[in-house]
Amino acid sequence: MVESLIQNMEQTNDGGLAQVRHVVLVLSGKGGVGKSTITTELALAFRHAGKKVGILDVDLCGPSIPRMLSIGRPDVHQCDAGWVPVYADAQKSLALMSIGFLLEDPDEAVVWRGPKKSAMIGQFVSDVAWGELDVLLVDTPPGTSDEHLAVLENLKKHRVDGAILVTTPQAVSTGDVRREITFCKKTGVRVLGIVENMSGFVCPHCSECSNIFSKGGGEDLAKLTGSVFLGSVPLDPLLSSSIEEGKDFMQSFPNSATFSAINSISQALLSSLQND
Repeated sequence: MVESLIQNMEQTNDGGLAQVRHVVLVLSGKGGVGKSTITTELALAFRHAGKKVGILDVDLCGPSIPRMLSIGRPDVHQCDAGWVPVYADAQKSLALMSIGFLLEDPDEAVVWRGPKKSAMIGQFVSDVAWGELDVLLVDTPPGTSDEHLAVLENLKKHRVDGAILVTTPQAVSTGDVRREITFCKKTGVRVLGIVENMSGFVCPHCSECSNIFSKGGGEDLAKLTGSVFLGSVPLDPLLSSSIEEGKDFMQSFPNSATFSAINSISQALLSSLQND
């Protein structure tokens, strides 16, 4: 199915991003830091702020966002303008395109060489009919690889506002993010800010936040590199269960400290985009 999609997409029109106001890449230096979680929660926060949002999931080997948004494997349809994204809500305010929709078996491994991955990403970028969006978040794989270069190459015709970098507090993670910042500088991508994920643990009984890992690595890295520190998101069992069950955490727990943290990051990012 994936191969036929690539072939069919080559016959569609360009200009899928023509009505997209802002494009933001979500990057991480290493896997397991919660990059897809941050992407999903920011998208939900933007939607609750009245914005039309899209997520382009180009983490080809680990497409987890469909599950996080409780979207199964719907049929992907084609229209005159390209391929129609899948909507997470009836109001069509949150759109998603992911290779996860194209795999016949959710446990199927994507075993592709670089050129084939680049071709798939190229089609996703140019031939999805996103329509009018305020923000398109591009969830990328960990590291700096062919996929990242393919995204930037195919976005040349459309302005990329910048990237947010997701890290955990530990030095091993912030060290990888330093390399990600170097990648951004070499490719001309503006760093919009750094998010420190898993910053402390929120007790499900008393709501107290304990620093089971080190703390402040993301903020220190931002100061060291002259980047904006957007904020910290704790490791919260309520957020974890919401992600596992495909529920909207931002709607379910508006009084939690984690909600406030994510909402503050989303507002800071929106302000930065609107002031460009």
